[in-house]
Amino acid sequence: MGTENTPGGKASRDPQDVRPSVFHNIKLFVLCHSLLQLAQLMISGYLKSSISTVEKRFGLSSQTSGLLASFNEVGNTALIVFVSYFGSRVHRPRMIGYGAILVALAGLLMTLPHFISEPYRYDSTSPEDMPQDFKASLCLPTTSAPASAPSNGNCSSYTETQHLSVVGIMFVAQTLLGVGGVPIQPFGISYIDDFAHNSNSPLYLGILFAVTMMGPGLAFGLGSLMLRLYVDINQMPEGGISLTIKDPRWVGAWWLGFLIAAGAVALAAIPYFFFPKEMPKEKRELQFRRKVLAVTDSPARKGKESPSKQSPGESTKKQDGLVQIAPNLTVIQFIKVFPRVLLQTLRHPIFLLVVLSQVCLSSMAAGMATFLPKFLERQFSITASYANLLIGCLSFPSVIVGIVVGGVLVKRLHLGPVGCGALCLLGMLLCLFFSLPLFFIGCSSHQIAGITHQTSAHPGLELFPSCMEACSCPLDGFNPVCDPSTRVEYITPCHAGCSSRVVQDALDKSQVFYTNCSCVVEGNPVLAGSCDSTCSHLVVPFLLLVSLGSALACLTHTPSFMLILRGVKKEDKTLAVGIQFMFLRILAWMPSPVIHGSAIDTTCVHWALSCGRRAVCRYYNNDLLRNRFIGLQFFFKTGSVICFALVLAVLRQQDKEARTKESRSSPAVEQQLLVSGPGKKPEDSRV
Repeated sequence: MGTENTPGGKASRDPQDVRPSVFHNIKLFVLCHSLLQLAQLMISGYLKSSISTVEKRFGLSSQTSGLLASFNEVGNTALIVFVSYFGSRVHRPRMIGYGAILVALAGLLMTLPHFISEPYRYDSTSPEDMPQDFKASLCLPTTSAPASAPSNGNCSSYTETQHLSVVGIMFVAQTLLGVGGVPIQPFGISYIDDFAHNSNSPLYLGILFAVTMMGPGLAFGLGSLMLRLYVDINQMPEGGISLTIKDPRWVGAWWLGFLIAAGAVALAAIPYFFFPKEMPKEKRELQFRRKVLAVTDSPARKGKESPSKQSPGESTKKQDGLVQIAPNLTVIQFIKVFPRVLLQTLRHPIFLLVVLSQVCLSSMAAGMATFLPKFLERQFSITASYANLLIGCLSFPSVIVGIVVGGVLVKRLHLGPVGCGALCLLGMLLCLFFSLPLFFIGCSSHQIAGITHQTSAHPGLELFPSCMEACSCPLDGFNPVCDPSTRVEYITPCHAGCSSRVVQDALDKSQVFYTNCSCVVEGNPVLAGSCDSTCSHLVVPFLLLVSLGSALACLTHTPSFMLILRGVKKEDKTLAVGIQFMFLRILAWMPSPVIHGSAIDTTCVHWALSCGRRAVCRYYNNDLLRNRFIGLQFFFKTGSVICFALVLAVLRQQDKEARTKESRSSPAVEQQLLVSGPGKKPEDSRV
């Protein structure tokens, strides 16, 4: 039996007639909401773990994939403002359930491109009646060779339409993913705060955020597992595939993670349709929490509790801002009032500067979260699966540690606004310092025949070397081979002038060689696959520095929140937090992936072509890639440092003015006390 039809959501007076349902329990709601937000962040973060794989599978540039990742925020931002309007008027648990169902459907929609596309062919030059990389990439005489530009021959209006529809489906799915997530966090937090005991509410919210923060880490862990499986695992070719996970043409089962995450969200959504609109407020403080507070905080709390105690009626009276009047406004009136209140809130200098610093931090985080896996793959020549595993195990735990340590420091050191500003500035200065070595930790690009023009005595580095004139090499072929003696890589065996292929079977795996290569020094055989990097071992020190910088940057999370809450009027706090998240989405999470993707595209030295258009990038200039990617991160960190320095300067100035004003007013207060006599206490003397 629900309580939503009883006044105030209270249970029936006769407990024998109506037994409260198991869903009339705020602890169960906290558990369910923790699991739902965990699953929601897992499905939202999963695309970032497989961004390079999606690029390879559908021929997308980094700019396009960055735009795809940012579309998650478009639907979210468009509707988040109205949460404050509809918050008190709707059945919040059901709205959360509907949003979660929409998130699950969007996750399923993200997998649709896999099922409507043709099977992945890792060598588009090969005829369908032979193994995909057997003869198509060899140096064949011009008379017996296939057409030199098969991609244009295979192009048709249907192919282009199919590509556009596949990309469009993913953009729609990402938008719906954002729309579905709109009611989940705001309604869940307000529901917990309304019906939990006042003393238990912070603990419940802390548990909620702690569990939720594991979502992105689990997304990267799931990506690491799924990308080890071949993309067409549900429709493998009869002869199998000759690719290994280390082959640059390998595409993992990116779609399978979306299916798993969507299923998890759908299961987590079920309980929300059984929670009541309102439930009895929790009456008792958690016993173990009371014991802990009695041991740790009893001396401090005795002196501090009396002034902070406040009846619910008093707190309600003080909230006369937009949050209080929103339920009495129509939608049109709400839209008209909102810009005026927004401008009024932005007039607070501390609020504005802290939000700008958080915009810089969020821009850094959005770019790093979206493209760090791809950066590690390209920079250190590691697999997508290994890159995701490292990020999930190192980077995201460090973020959680940074947030927790920042909160502990604020609490234990009893930091005021100036102390919070100093902690934020110190954390960002250390983060900036540990970012400097990242410019020098990386791998330079190895020589690629016909692409990287380096002075060398070895033949085969010209764009069209004479040694392969007799061959008719496909212009868009991609089946890289490596000459181990000179560490020169060729785009295909044909570009190395190789005319035969040898498979050497071993106990655990088979090794493919190409022989009779006219463009290779002394005609040595070349190995199938890209050349191994000589500095792949540097990926762990690099990521440890990135993780340390992330932890230091996340030290600012709690103190910057405190600065926002203390920098605006009490009645404007709720609205200020909403405006803060709106600015972070519009100015950081939406544009940052596109900016980082565009910067990455400028470092490309060889593009794959699809129907005459640029598709995915095959090779990057690694030094340029590192300098621009890390440089962009450094730029945003510097912006955050400047904003926090200005925050600290303003706070100190305000503190100085307050002390001066207090010292001037104290003689007048003393004089008033003398006049009033010892028995009277003037109202103005209270601080």
